[in-house]
Amino acid sequence: MSERVLVNQLKSLPAGPVEVSGWVETVRDQKKVQFVVLRDETGAVQLVNPATRPSEETEQDAAALALTETIGALATGTFLTVRGELKHDERVKLGGVEIKVGELEIAAAANPETPIAADSSPDKRMDWRFIDLRQRRNNLIFRVQTTLEHAMRTYWVERDYIEVHSPKLMASPSESNAELFEVPYFEDKTAYLAQSPQFFKQMAQVAGFGKIFEIAPAFRADPSFTSRHATEFTSIDAEISWIDSHEDVARMQEELLHTAFQAVADKHGDEIRELFGVEVEVPAVPFPRIPLAEAREIVAARGYDIPRTDGDLDPEGERQIAAHVRETFGHPFVFITDYHPEIRAFYHMRDAETGLTKSYDLLFNGVEITTGAQREHRVDVLIEQAKEKGLDPEHLDFYLDFFRFGAPPHGGFGMGLARILMLMLGESSIREVTFLFRGPTRLAP
Repeated sequence: MSERVLVNQLKSLPAGPVEVSGWVETVRDQKKVQFVVLRDETGAVQLVNPATRPSEETEQDAAALALTETIGALATGTFLTVRGELKHDERVKLGGVEIKVGELEIAAAANPETPIAADSSPDKRMDWRFIDLRQRRNNLIFRVQTTLEHAMRTYWVERDYIEVHSPKLMASPSESNAELFEVPYFEDKTAYLAQSPQFFKQMAQVAGFGKIFEIAPAFRADPSFTSRHATEFTSIDAEISWIDSHEDVARMQEELLHTAFQAVADKHGDEIRELFGVEVEVPAVPFPRIPLAEAREIVAARGYDIPRTDGDLDPEGERQIAAHVRETFGHPFVFITDYHPEIRAFYHMRDAETGLTKSYDLLFNGVEITTGAQREHRVDVLIEQAKEKGLDPEHLDFYLDFFRFGAPPHGGFGMGLARILMLMLGESSIREVTFLFRGPTRLAP
């Protein structure tokens, strides 16, 4: 297979014959000249064709007339290959190059009426997501996502972490009986879609892996219609052994995010500024840390009364504490620490002196993107904490077995990929930064 010439390579090529493939973005069919903007995954180029019109007074060039008619009939979205002459001209606003069309080979013609427009509703655009994604802006989202994930993987691999791929079909609930999708399985069995790789991340610590990570799907049967929830999402998880507290996990995560954001800023910063109107803010290390009780006091002092009765922050409380951190520290991130056991998972380790959990939430621009913690690795303590949560230890036997044969002190975090992208790019919803969104009312395309 011959290597394609991409649009972003044209500037560096000499003038002369060239062949480029892509889809039609716009057509301007003027009386004496035709212009087509052809886009591929790397950019757009202008095609030019001197129009030949039917006339009774002069002899017509049949091939030129056919080409003019073909271009005039092109619909937006048509995929084609153009062969012609590449010309360099700094007056051309679109990259300083253009192609004089010699011939067109249409791979697949598009219907003449595009089902969505720039002002279509989000739901309408999601119905036709494969067309919506053709925009340069949307293309950039997933280039940023690729860079972000690659930078994280590089950070971990360079530090000798092991990448794992945990199963997404489980024989029993992963953490609780809530928010689980049930799946019919063989021999009249019921399986559950994993809402997190939590138990398997911990199993890897007991297996002696030491440091692991995973970037993979997770599922929540949560009928939420907010801008930051989905029923299927990509979870970024890590777990490490031989820690002294959740602070070891937090330090690793802030270094990871600093590295990943720097990679995005270096590679895409200019284009993000152009298309999204935001600066990629590379967060300084260390991130600010505020205990939950203190955070609630700060929010109250700002004039907001948190309506929750469980002692946690609500979304507005998160925005308020983030505003305080921005004003006080000039930082987009903040770790909220020291949560009460009643609002944390049963496997979070508790501080012997305070009784609070050795855990944190990480907020980014006022939205929670992470829960992290040191895990309880002593099986007798785990059993008692599970009972306190109303869980039957017998239903957790497969998990508790991990700790009956020795376990190191360990901890980790889970982080939502789409939330990071949404907040980094200043988007209003994770729907905009998810390739194909899944929610309570959306299973297609």
